[in-house]
Amino acid sequence: MEEVLYCEGCGAEIQSEDKMKSGYVPKSALNNEHIICQRCFRLKHYNEVQDVEYTDDDYLRMINQISNTDSLVVKVVDIFDFNGSFITGLQRLTGNNPIILIGNKVDLLPKSTNRNKLIHWMKKTASDYGLTVQDVFLVSAEKGQGFDQVEKEIETRRNDKDVYIVGCTNVGKSTFINQLIRRSSGVKDAITTSYFPGTTLGFIQIPLDRKSYMYDTPGVVNRRQLVHYVTDKDLKVITPKKEIKPKVYQLQDEQTLFFGGFARFDFEKGMKQSFVCYFSNQLMIHRTKLEQADEFYQKHVGDLLQPPSPETLEQLPELTKQTIKIPREKTDIVIPGLGWITVPDGGVTITIHVPKGVNISLRPALI
Repeated sequence: MEEVLYCEGCGAEIQSEDKMKSGYVPKSALNNEHIICQRCFRLKHYNEVQDVEYTDDDYLRMINQISNTDSLVVKVVDIFDFNGSFITGLQRLTGNNPIILIGNKVDLLPKSTNRNKLIHWMKKTASDYGLTVQDVFLVSAEKGQGFDQVEKEIETRRNDKDVYIVGCTNVGKSTFINQLIRRSSGVKDAITTSYFPGTTLGFIQIPLDRKSYMYDTPGVVNRRQLVHYVTDKDLKVITPKKEIKPKVYQLQDEQTLFFGGFARFDFEKGMKQSFVCYFSNQLMIHRTKLEQADEFYQKHVGDLLQPPSPETLEQLPELTKQTIKIPREKTDIVIPGLGWITVPDGGVTITIHVPKGVNISLRPALI
């Protein structure tokens, strides 16, 4: 039976020297020093940060170590992919430590967005996932918006304790940390350049004062995130880079909207009304008749309905549908990783088609 070894830095599983090919460093590669994985090895010997895709068990083993500390946990999520970028079971993994929730990329929201409603929705949804948060803050890690308040909150709540920054991949966690470091020390891109070398529990350790540290934890891969099924080229199209400009479509029942080839919105039943779409400004939206929608998709996906590109289509899960009767109030239908559609009047029946595993959600309209 193959010997099972674990990284002494972060706990990641190392099964044998054959693992060297898939990113792990065997004991012999370290001249019989401590057995550590490639991420810890690069940090220790070259001061380089290298992303390694940990298994779910590896990640849970690492994060669970926070429960044995007395610290503050800062969880970063992507406002445009809240469900997909949410780590379920985080409360259990971090113990009784207080948690602050950070919604990143607020600069991309339309200026008319009701931020109080968004914060309330984030708190409620986090609670529905079993996570109790001390407070919620909206920031732009890229532009530094909202950081005055966040810095004060972290300093007040940590009370000279360590701080652990957690989050899924692609939520802007490292950009968030770099922004905090830049504002306090003037050092730019500290995490990218590994300005603070060394690992503890597999985390990047950043000194806050003589007794406490901030830790950058590895980003967990959540397969509910659409981002993991698309090419870099497609990702640039579906990910907003500037403030979203809403697009309005007046539809009658039995009409369909395609959002590229990633999602489909069927207006099954209801009075004629205007639906407002909030997606990346680069993502093309196509309208057709519901009766022609299946044929239209099969004929044009990867071509007229692009993205997804042919390369993405090879790994993209098939579209599955969910029929929803919208209550009689203004409601957002959220498609994680893409955007949302506002249904103005309610009392309508909608069918949403999204890649299998991507879970849509409803919320009171933010605008």
